[in-house]
Amino acid sequence: MKGTLTIRLDKDLERLLDRLCKRTGQSRSDLVRQAVRREVSLRRFEDVRRRVMPFAEARGYLTDEDVFREIS
Repeated sequence: MKGTLTIRLDKDLERLLDRLCKRTGQSRSDLVRQAVRREVSLRRFEDVRRRVMPFAEARGYLTDEDVFREIS
């Protein structure tokens, strides 16, 4: 089942969205849906990262580079 969400955009943001729609050939709904998905994913990632950091730090992983070095 799909839901409907109504949002209000200021004129500048609406204009930018419309330009992007024309450039990409995507609908407003598609672009906004993608933006919401990205934002939700980012927030989930940040939440997991915040919960995992104490465990990672305890094992010596202090930066992203530490992790990349380990998995590369």
